[in-house]
Amino acid sequence: MKRNLHAGKNLNGGLKFSVFTDDELLEIHMATLEVLQKTGVFVEDTEALQLFADNGAVIDEEKKIVKIPPFMVEEAIQSAPSKVLLAGRNPKNDIVLETNRVGFTNFGEGIVIKDPDTGELREPTKKDVANTARLVDAMSEIDVYERACGAHEVPQDVVSLHNAEAFFANTSKHCFLGPGSGFLANKIADMAEVIVGGKDKLKQQPIVSFITCPVSPLRLANDTCEIIMTAAKRDLACNILSMAMAGGSSPVTLAGTLVSHNAEILSGIVLSQLTKKGAAVIYGSSTTAMDLRMAAASVGSPECALISAGVAQLSTYYLLPSWVAGG
Repeated sequence: MKRNLHAGKNLNGGLKFSVFTDDELLEIHMATLEVLQKTGVFVEDTEALQLFADNGAVIDEEKKIVKIPPFMVEEAIQSAPSKVLLAGRNPKNDIVLETNRVGFTNFGEGIVIKDPDTGELREPTKKDVANTARLVDAMSEIDVYERACGAHEVPQDVVSLHNAEAFFANTSKHCFLGPGSGFLANKIADMAEVIVGGKDKLKQQPIVSFITCPVSPLRLANDTCEIIMTAAKRDLACNILSMAMAGGSSPVTLAGTLVSHNAEILSGIVLSQLTKKGAAVIYGSSTTAMDLRMAAASVGSPECALISAGVAQLSTYYLLPSWVAGG
């Protein structure tokens, strides 16, 4: 099992970049609680709506708006684990996510690939998924594999199953992907059980985790709810990852965007913990600012770096493992 280097801890080595004081983090938290209680979040899935209703949330059934009281949010933060095991098919590649340890993954999803033989730009195939998994498997600098591209030549309603088959067979590291729906998440969990040797074995050696994204602003769509609940039921970690864009789908100020982002992630964490208390979650972010000239996400911008640093601080404040986009 591999434990990565510390970051942001009071040691002689390491690096810390704090964009907020503890008081400022508390202000963001209190503003987030107000948003969740007064404005609420749109929840599309019927089972998820019922879970919220049964546990004390206020539901507008016609508009599917869920207003979450502060006690539910804070109970969910407390019950979500601070330490998460990301197991590899080879135990030497097991990774532990815990406070102040930092690791690295590749990014996804690339929609165009440069052919390694001809140099042409083309749509990726299932073979490319397999090859990216083999590449990451060989790179000691990369700790876990996120589905780097998708198989464009297969039926797209089941593409996540093809992607999973390709990377499971070609990396011994932990794998992440967005499964697309609860049904497909269950099928991928079934595949993982076969690989490791059964349901109980998968609980001990969870070789795959799921990624799902709330829709900004403040919406938990059907697929997001299904994936969060399926991950909790199958004892697999779920990376709940907002992709808000300041000035587009969230407030133009970075502080306002962080409040909106935080509300989306915490609402997903509440759903996870209502499904199964103690379910593993990861506090995720690909949130950035919108390039107002191009109406596109400004990935790699200073704003993205500042938001990512703020997200990392928020997750540490909550004692939750985080996953943030590179600045």
